Amino acid sequence: MTESTPLRIGTRGSKLALAQTNMVIARLREAHEELTERRAVELIVIKTTGDRVSGELLTEMGGKGLFSKELDEALLKGEIDIGIHSMKDLPTWMPDGIALHAIMERQDARDAFVSDKADSLATLPPASTVGTMSLRRRAQILHKYPQLQVVPIKGNVDTRLNLVRTGAIDATLLAVAGLNRLGQQADITQALDPEEILPAVGQGALAATCRTHDLRSNHLISALADPTTTATVIAERAMLNALNGNCYTPVAGYAVVDGNGQLTIKGVLAHPDGNEYHSGVRSGGVDEAEALGRGLGIELLEKGGTILMDAPKAVEKQVIHKHPEMREET
Repeated sequence: MTESTPLRIGTRGSKLALAQTNMVIARLREAHEELTERRAVELIVIKTTGDRVSGELLTEMGGKGLFSKELDEALLKGEIDIGIHSMKDLPTWMPDGIALHAIMERQDARDAFVSDKADSLATLPPASTVGTMSLRRRAQILHKYPQLQVVPIKGNVDTRLNLVRTGAIDATLLAVAGLNRLGQQADITQALDPEEILPAVGQGALAATCRTHDLRSNHLISALADPTTTATVIAERAMLNALNGNCYTPVAGYAVVDGNGQLTIKGVLAHPDGNEYHSGVRSGGVDEAEALGRGLGIELLEKGGTILMDAPKAVEKQVIHKHPEMREET
């Protein structure tokens, strides 16, 4: 590939995915003069399995790879040069030949509580329905608020918000960063403190993938790297890796770096029904990010390893809340 060859950037076609990818393209153009010409960058929309399947459990209940597999294949075939993702949607292990970069400063990693019935999870009346497809959210809600009912719903951001507005459910949880990127901050009733609902691994961070040996793409992406975001994502994904985290296991992980360069990561491993719940914290230098995450993952595994075997049976018992035109979105 020559410097004059257009940089082909692949993305899903959802509203959020396109908004995020256009943010990345704008930053790439700012960082690299050779990309400022109109035709220097080509955006290629790729439909993933997750976008096509509407009647199956997806993402945390059906495999995060559903939203990245086709982009990975396009990379390896040379059809695109870079793939843009939400970091939280990527599987624990990347395919051989694909490099993963955490890019740009991480945005708000918190979950957003959305409801017309209450100001917070704590003030929802008993038996209120909270709609979410996320096992991570489900387990933490039921652990802290067992008086609530968690029902599985599917759909993009607008569909899920509409379920709240029409009264089909009493509340839902969405990523603050996603709503911010869509310009829908006004829909947030409350941003939940991580001490109440711990975020997903990588939530709020964007990811770029490219071929491992594609020197040009790796160079272009590296200009967008944020050291703090990279360190926190490395710690969180190392924890997930140690847990052998899969789509049936409620796992949460969130790392922060303070002003003194100390990284602290908190993790949660829970059963989908919320009854069994284990948490842990590790702190150390930023240069220890991977070791801290791995150590925390091993600790949680020792505390609650039986969850990894029991969780799939619990997931199979759930029933999808049917609704027209429901599609999962990042």
